[in-house]
Amino acid sequence: MQADTIYLSTAYCGNIQYFSKFIAAEKIYIEQYENYIKQSFRNRCEILTTNGKLSLVIPVERNAGNKILIRDVRISYAQSWQKQHWRALETAYNSSPFFEYYCHDLKPFFERKEKFLFDFNTKITNKILELIELNRQISFTDKYEIFNTCFMFDYRENISPKARQTKDDKTFIPHKYYQVFAQKFGFTPNLSIIDLLFNEGTNAKDELAKCLN
Repeated sequence: MQADTIYLSTAYCGNIQYFSKFIAAEKIYIEQYENYIKQSFRNRCEILTTNGKLSLVIPVERNAGNKILIRDVRISYAQSWQKQHWRALETAYNSSPFFEYYCHDLKPFFERKEKFLFDFNTKITNKILELIELNRQISFTDKYEIFNTCFMFDYRENISPKARQTKDDKTFIPHKYYQVFAQKFGFTPNLSIIDLLFNEGTNAKDELAKCLN
């Protein structure tokens, strides 16, 4: 199904479902005026390791229990999460067909320190879109709105790591692609776009298109 405009939350190396929306619509808006939601893909992604699925979580600074806009959430560097995440990615994908091809493009994101989560997510998302050769200009909301029109598709709260919060998405069907640990675990659907990029490389864009219903 083709949409004119799609609305998404910000995401840390969003999953296959998330990035398939960049195929589904020419105009993509990222929400920057929602309140930060804990335990969501806004600051976590899921990869496949030799021990199974692993969540990588970007720690954020606490805000004394008060609501805070997603664009104002600051990344915490109290722990060396960048080194931990990159080590996990390297361990999981160093034997994948395209790790060496793309690792130098992505490693800088795990070395330099961005102040805000929203900025970090935006920059790494743009880089991934560039690597999979998907020409999309991301726009940002200028206020929070609730939409009710057949020409706008709202996925800001639909894509979640929690099964009970994930809403039915009839426009997305997981498509099997090569995975390093498939012989051990079988195919694991809807992981981070990183999994698709390192395993399928230049075929990633075509694989995303196959997920559209």
